[in-house]
Amino acid sequence: MFKEFREFAMRGSVLDMAVGIIIGVAFGAVVQSLVSDILMPPIGLLLGNVDFSNLYIPLVAGKVAGPYASLAQAQVAGAVTLNYGQFINKIISFLIVAFALFLVIKGMNRFRRKQEAPAAPPAETKECPFCLSAIALKAKRCPHCTSQLG
Repeated sequence: MFKEFREFAMRGSVLDMAVGIIIGVAFGAVVQSLVSDILMPPIGLLLGNVDFSNLYIPLVAGKVAGPYASLAQAQVAGAVTLNYGQFINKIISFLIVAFALFLVIKGMNRFRRKQEAPAAPPAETKECPFCLSAIALKAKRCPHCTSQLG
């Protein structure tokens, strides 16, 4: 049974999938940092010093009554919150990942099209065996040397 599992795990497709998952997780961390550390602060400034990660609606107060200065304080107090700011961050992350994947796939398709040689159009002419001139495929007689064609 161990031998079968090892054969399964060492197949190329399983290893490719594992590498893809690992790279995807690393890419997700980079995108998360891009969203939370690079994009959201300027957007928050443009919207009047709003920190999206701290946007929430308290549904039920915790052990310590609110108002809470931040989402972290509300969670420490045990409040039940609706964290719509974090949801906005996740949507922006998703859109960035989707756009990045779109660009990667678009580039791969362009590269693949360049590698695939266009199919040659079907021949419309043939060579006359007597005078070696180009003649139509359906010709019965060569227009150049007037030879009868088979």
